[in-house]
Amino acid sequence: MMVLSIRRRNFLQGMAAAPLALTAISVPAFADGKPSLIRIGSTAPGHLKFILARHNGAFDKEFSKDSIKVELVVFTNGGSEATTALATGAIEITYTGNNPALRVAASGADVNAIGLSSFAKADGSAIIVRADAPFKTVADLKGKKVGYLFGTVRHSIFSKALRSVGLTTNDLDSLNMAFDASGPALVRGDVDAIVETEDVAAKLVEAGQARVLLDANDHPEWAAPYIISANGDFARNYPDIVTRLLKVDIELARWSEAHPDETIKIFSQETKSSEKAVRKTYGDGHFYQDPRITDAAIQSLKGEEAFMSEAKLLKGSVNYDRWIDQTYLDKAYKLADAT
Repeated sequence: MMVLSIRRRNFLQGMAAAPLALTAISVPAFADGKPSLIRIGSTAPGHLKFILARHNGAFDKEFSKDSIKVELVVFTNGGSEATTALATGAIEITYTGNNPALRVAASGADVNAIGLSSFAKADGSAIIVRADAPFKTVADLKGKKVGYLFGTVRHSIFSKALRSVGLTTNDLDSLNMAFDASGPALVRGDVDAIVETEDVAAKLVEAGQARVLLDANDHPEWAAPYIISANGDFARNYPDIVTRLLKVDIELARWSEAHPDETIKIFSQETKSSEKAVRKTYGDGHFYQDPRITDAAIQSLKGEEAFMSEAKLLKGSVNYDRWIDQTYLDKAYKLADAT
């Protein structure tokens, strides 16, 4: 198994400089009617089932008998990178938050939502300020500098938090920052606040450098499902491969529920996250990793789409009948139940 880390500048420069090269690698080589390579992406630090698969080689074990190689690609600058790679055929499958998945679907790109990465009731995001900052509420950030990665779930969460106090992102100075840059920027005083994952928040708080101004876990009504997406061309060409990928995903979801302590330890170690923060995210002892796209999940996605449109985080609209394809997942459950 090969694990790659893609940074935004390198990825976008490569696309701009060599579009023909990207086209040339957009479809893995054929081997006896099967792809020779499957590239599976995830936004950093990695979605839970992606991390478990990286740890135990689950995808490799499934496809090694077919001589199919698996590359796991980590996108360090958000879901827009990952979904761009998916839509162009630079990767075949990706795990992202709902915002980038909805944006690429609304654009009309040839992608499908084939399952849920998760549908946790806690978002795991937080608005963080320096420990000595004078701010008491989100409303106090009006006119201030706030760093967060544009186009991510954290962007949406921040917009919702601002709306709850009668503000929008137009009422402050937003800076586009990746997770590995935002914490240091806050500590240096380059920004007044950041919107980050609970893990980033926990590290800064535990070091005495920051405090949490707002914890999105206190607002389960803001949560929406995370998505497993497939490149449409790949899925149509290799439906059995996609089904088997989802079978592995189902097995990983079930394993996590049966082994909660081990799951938390693996995720913490693999992502260098605070185990305390990870346990807080999954405070009720469940991981909500079942990939089934339920009616409740679809309604939640439609609500998120409506919010994104209102907040000008989305162009176009999503055709859910075209975007969501559960045919692979239905077959995957039969395979998983038979083993």
